[in-house]
Amino acid sequence: MERELALEIVRVTEMAALASSHWMGRGKKNEADGAATSAMRSMFDTINMRGTVVIGEGELDEAPMLYIGEKLGHADANGPEVDVAVDPLEGTTIVAKGHNNAMSVIAIGDRGTLLHAPDMYMMKMAVGKRAAGKIQLHDPVDKMIEIVAESNNKRIQDVTVIIQERERHQAIIDAVREKGARVKLFGDGDVGAAIAACLPQTGIDLFLGIGGAPEGVISAAAIKCLGGDMQAQLKPQDDAERDRCIRMGLANPEQLLTLNDLVKGEDAIFAATGVSDGELLQGVRYLGDDMVETHSIVMRAQTKTIRFVRALHNTEHKPNFNWR
Repeated sequence: MERELALEIVRVTEMAALASSHWMGRGKKNEADGAATSAMRSMFDTINMRGTVVIGEGELDEAPMLYIGEKLGHADANGPEVDVAVDPLEGTTIVAKGHNNAMSVIAIGDRGTLLHAPDMYMMKMAVGKRAAGKIQLHDPVDKMIEIVAESNNKRIQDVTVIIQERERHQAIIDAVREKGARVKLFGDGDVGAAIAACLPQTGIDLFLGIGGAPEGVISAAAIKCLGGDMQAQLKPQDDAERDRCIRMGLANPEQLLTLNDLVKGEDAIFAATGVSDGELLQGVRYLGDDMVETHSIVMRAQTKTIRFVRALHNTEHKPNFNWR
């Protein structure tokens, strides 16, 4: 992949975030998601790449755009052939309710490197680079906490584990509390939560829990850029989901998936733009006089470069976008 692609991709997440931010707190999650998806799809037409959606808004018969298998890039593109994983609006309900931690996210890898994860549950564990390679997904929770405490030079009581607030995670929450570590709960949007566990400035040491498999692959691309570690395991709920995994190339649907199973190779690009304020990014801000501010992150695994991008957009000069 060409390094210029990283900065091109962040323009795509910016437009999706701007489009969905118009629906903040208006109680209309489908409209917010649709606005983000339309804006993202339009911006992809300006990028010099030959992309194929491997994780998107659904199968061809389920989504009008950004469907699995759709080709992306401008018509005369001669750029790199890449896999593309998108979530135009991670946190549709978050935006509808006006809550925190909504983002627009994209992950890109060379063709054939991103796991074609089906839309089902996945057990996930993520840590930063100081604990990378030291923890296994099925280790007891108390052992995980001991390892990240030692790796991050913290006392047990100073370790923070971020977990999605769901009934299915109560046993994990209880185990963390029993060990004496801190619990940080979040509602929706586990891509941002997984990444936060790999950034020292967040104070979060470990991400653990069951969430969406597509989001797991997108998170893995970011974690590879950050030098952290992630392990996962698909959790098919019935024979139909198990058969779907096999059709997508996983002979053993419930095998342990390492970071390199989720994102093969040495390179990947991840970009995200905040829609509402969160652990990772500030949200879209309307400043008046047609000026709107966005905050984004873009990373590349090959160079381990992390860029935070603050952009000011003049909406009067966005002729291809319906701001009103």
